Amino acid sequence: MITTSISAFRKDIKKYLDNVTENFETLIINRGKDSGVVVISLDEYNSLNATQHELSSRINESRLDSAIEKLKSKSSFQKGLIDL
Repeated sequence: MITTSISAFRKDIKKYLDNVTENFETLIINRGKDSGVVVISLDEYNSLNATQHELSSRINESRLDSAIEKLKSKSSFQKGLIDL
């Protein structure tokens, strides 16, 4: 996680944004007392949205929990892909 002021961010925007996108860093830009902005890469944002969607319903959450338990107890199985 990187933290900077708005002034420092303005001076070197490219460096900060490259760091966010290339190194999957989270950037916090302080804008004064109790105010700020968080910058994340598009990949990170999409990942967070996908996770939020998967956990948005009780049914999905239960399915994920069940799959995790099967993996932990080694009672899962693997299937091969079907060639078409």
